[in-house]
Amino acid sequence: ADVVLMGDNLGSIARTIALARRGLTIARQNLVFILAVKLIVLVLGALGYAPMWAAVFADVGVCVLTVLNSLRAGAVRK
Repeated sequence: ADVVLMGDNLGSIARTIALARRGLTIARQNLVFILAVKLIVLVLGALGYAPMWAAVFADVGVCVLTVLNSLRAGAVRK
């Protein structure tokens, strides 16, 4: 993506790159977490061990947890 500098501070480029890398890492974590939880609940449901609340958690609860995890992306250390 393009980056537009509105000032003469070249240090903002390094901060932008760090933020992008952190965001990509968190996105990968979220993807692995979502797929793992849904796969586990799918297998347990197919075997008859997962009740309905587990399927609801695998759908809605995991979505809420990944949104909360994504909030960490804005907290870049200086």
